[in-house]
Amino acid sequence: MKLNLKRPLAFFDLETTGVNIGADRIVEISVIKLNPDGSEEVMTWRVQPGIPIPLESSIVHGIYDEHVKDEKRFHELGEHIAAFIGDSDLAGYNSNKFDIPMLMEEFLRAGVMFDLENRYFVDVQNIFHQMEQRTLRAAYKFYCEKDIINAHSAEADTRATMEVLLAQVERYVDTEYEDKKGNRSKPVVGDVEALHKFTNLSRPVDFAGRMVYNEEGEELINFGKHKGKRVEDVLNVEPSYYSWMMQGDFPLYTKRKLEEIHKRWSAKKAAERQAAKPAQTATTTAPKQDAPKPAFTNNAPKTSPQLNRPYNNQPFKKKEEPAKPVDDDMLKQLASKFGKGL
Repeated sequence: MKLNLKRPLAFFDLETTGVNIGADRIVEISVIKLNPDGSEEVMTWRVQPGIPIPLESSIVHGIYDEHVKDEKRFHELGEHIAAFIGDSDLAGYNSNKFDIPMLMEEFLRAGVMFDLENRYFVDVQNIFHQMEQRTLRAAYKFYCEKDIINAHSAEADTRATMEVLLAQVERYVDTEYEDKKGNRSKPVVGDVEALHKFTNLSRPVDFAGRMVYNEEGEELINFGKHKGKRVEDVLNVEPSYYSWMMQGDFPLYTKRKLEEIHKRWSAKKAAERQAAKPAQTATTTAPKQDAPKPAFTNNAPKTSPQLNRPYNNQPFKKKEEPAKPVDDDMLKQLASKFGKGL
């Protein structure tokens, strides 16, 4: 059965600096426009993103900074891309969740008019997932050709899971697998360690995937503004990020693993500070001792420097003399002083 197209259907795919729609940028966009008459038009653009391409992203899509350093920025290409797509409907793989929002973000950032109203969106991944359901019931039917009896009871589901794994090992024992880097292997074997590695390809630190290991076994932040950065590097430049995560709505196991990393980081920083201190040699002379001060005694009286006489912190008192008898001379002096005659 062929597609019955009333207008072009533009299949497109993006390669980007990352998966954060608000912060990351397009580095390549390819569009295959399938026309109603069955003809195809193909256009591919490399884009200078204006920000460094993280190594983790380059490893996936093979586009490095040097490959796009001389390419045009999206705001220079946006009008051309929009004109090529025209009034086409849009199709892609996981396009509803990622490619369309990312493309629209770039159009809006560049000020390019591109209206999504009255278009149809076909997400091929959604067809795949809905038609080939990834439930335990579907897996049991596919691998074991049986239906689960008493589905959703714990024992029945557990036994079905066990039987599916045994069937998978038997089915894929000689099946070749190619990873995103092009490496080929036969990973599904009767060895639990090998199966562990294959079923944990994202290498999560905390199962929730908020932190993952890189190729060197170092923990990386796997979300938000620090996505792709080493946890220790984030702690170096933004120590408060630890408190934010520990107080935030993150799984307890994520917090436990973060706490382990923080303790290791703190111990490393303490060791660095200790090593930076100047070493004290054994030949360092002892500090000079002050000469002993003579014990103070109260035997000798203190003297006032102004009066050069004993000073015992007592109020000054005028020496008292015996009163003289009143005579005529004293009466005359008083009369003269107060202007009264006698």
